[in-house]
Amino acid sequence: MTDALKIIPTVIATASAVRNYSVPDVTRITDTMRRPMHDLRVSVTDRCNMRCTYCMPGDVFGENHSFLPRAELLNFDEIERLAKLFIQSGVQKIRLTGGEPLLRRNIERLIEKLARLRTLEGKPVEVAMTTNAVLLSQQAQSLKDAGLSRINISLDGLTEETFRRMSGSDVSVGTVLDGIAAAQQAGFAPIKVNMVVKRGANDHEIIPMAGHFRNSGVVLRFIEYMDVGSTNGWRMDEVVSAQEILEQVVQHFPIQQVDPNYTGEVAERWRYADGGGEIGVIASVTQAFCHECTRARISTDGKLYTCLFASGGADLRGPLRLGATDQMLISLIAGQWKQRSDRYSQLRHAATTAPAAERPRKKIEMSYIGG
Repeated sequence: MTDALKIIPTVIATASAVRNYSVPDVTRITDTMRRPMHDLRVSVTDRCNMRCTYCMPGDVFGENHSFLPRAELLNFDEIERLAKLFIQSGVQKIRLTGGEPLLRRNIERLIEKLARLRTLEGKPVEVAMTTNAVLLSQQAQSLKDAGLSRINISLDGLTEETFRRMSGSDVSVGTVLDGIAAAQQAGFAPIKVNMVVKRGANDHEIIPMAGHFRNSGVVLRFIEYMDVGSTNGWRMDEVVSAQEILEQVVQHFPIQQVDPNYTGEVAERWRYADGGGEIGVIASVTQAFCHECTRARISTDGKLYTCLFASGGADLRGPLRLGATDQMLISLIAGQWKQRSDRYSQLRHAATTAPAAERPRKKIEMSYIGG
């Protein structure tokens, strides 16, 4: 019996026990640490046109790597249906990730579907995307027209040497910069550029990146190099801490801390004292923010993960394709969230220094679960 078939009886039994089931109030769907479900990340493909060293290193994800067959991917109608159910559970923001989401054919159709959805409060759902921008210059306007609200762009250096070393590709950094310009022209604001900082690889470009995006309307965010997945060879001594990054920036540009935009925002915000814009730092290694994490994740093949560092997820695609009702699926989603106790980043030191036999099981790769 397949895993999906094994789940169905449990789901049916749960639904039968709550025949008068009504969608729980958003304030009641919290996990074991009283964290609500607010954000949903959907990985729409496990494929990518880059081989970034911290995500899909080329020596692991080479020419012979087997990606998921198309039939195993959630289709757009399935993603839309699940999105509706997550919204009924409290989600207010949906981010499309990958792999590289712009490789998913006709991605604008999915954005149109999601952009029509409304939160429990009747407000439009915010639909965002994280992309490497290689294909963005051709698609920025169509993404905006489809209803995409926000866009985050990955860029780890400005020189060709650094960019190609970090991206593991022959793509020119100019292609990404053209994509950013196209997104600005299309009306995306603010655009956020994410720079993963790795010691000895691209940390020499912290100040050039800050200088380039000052006064541009783009928010540059520095991200500590994380131990996502099991293939990127992560080491703690390669992490450049948020504190180190800020110390470098302040030597060149006076900055002032800014209040977060909302509860649970992962980036610590800073603005240039002269009004030149804003930067952010995401310190998930040295200043873990697990206690405020409100993110659920759906993998490319329809599994629900409650942590970026998870080792396993709950199958939603199987029950969905076998005819589970909305109430059954909501019960499954709510049940997974209510038992959630993930706080890997807060426990990282113990997890990475323990004897090998005591370490957590293999973690899911970021290209499969999304960033």
